Amino acid sequence: MSKVTMYYKTTCPYCKKAEQLLIARGVTDINKINIEAVAGARDEMIQRSGRTTVPQIFINDHHVGGCDDLHALDAEGKLVPMLAA
Repeated sequence: MSKVTMYYKTTCPYCKKAEQLLIARGVTDINKINIEAVAGARDEMIQRSGRTTVPQIFINDHHVGGCDDLHALDAEGKLVPMLAA
């Protein structure tokens, strides 16, 4: 199973939706980084992704994007193979 990292905020409904999809696709371990609680995490997220919104999701250090991007990847049938790699 791939390494999944997700930058998030606890109050973000899109973060919860993205996490639910990842769990539904068999991900059992998500490295969740709370950008409100971890010093420097927001800056790190922006540097890695080039985006300021949450969630920002990485699979094996490949930037997938946010919740909508994750769902689009799933709809295209590309998420499960990426997670299996």
